[in-house]
Amino acid sequence: MAEEQARYPLAGINEKARFTQLEDHKWQVVRRQKIGDRVVEAREKWMEWNPRYNSLYAEWDPGMMIRAHGHNSDHIVFVLKGSMTCGDRVCGPGTHIALDHGDTFGPFIAGPEGCTSYMIMMGDPGSFPADPEGFEKLRRERGVEQLPDAQLDIPEWFTDSRNAVTKDGS
Repeated sequence: MAEEQARYPLAGINEKARFTQLEDHKWQVVRRQKIGDRVVEAREKWMEWNPRYNSLYAEWDPGMMIRAHGHNSDHIVFVLKGSMTCGDRVCGPGTHIALDHGDTFGPFIAGPEGCTSYMIMMGDPGSFPADPEGFEKLRRERGVEQLPDAQLDIPEWFTDSRNAVTKDGS
């Protein structure tokens, strides 16, 4: 009796895998600022968000600033196109940033062409500020006005704490 040849893919191998496309997800505006007469945004598409992790695709407009901060989970950032600075380090395409739970990084400033990245947070994606006074000074020096946060479409089990720490959403 001839041995049966394995057929690929194996039966049942992809039954629990979840597949989506970028276009399946809506943009969430997570931060807005005004630089001169121009409004800039940080937008995210949440590819998968559950209590164990959040994976997202992010686009930041040129000049968008994100405060120095930490996360309540391990956090990975991978720059896909454009650039940003993280503190004094320029991060272009191919840059991988790993942050352990409770550690801090930033501030971030999107480069002249903006920045597109992919991020994963393993656990609670909530954040906390690392240097609010320093960020406020940097915003004033660059003429950046923080705009109120837009409403997010978030899971019922997650609390949006963006404005809980600072009144202006920084």
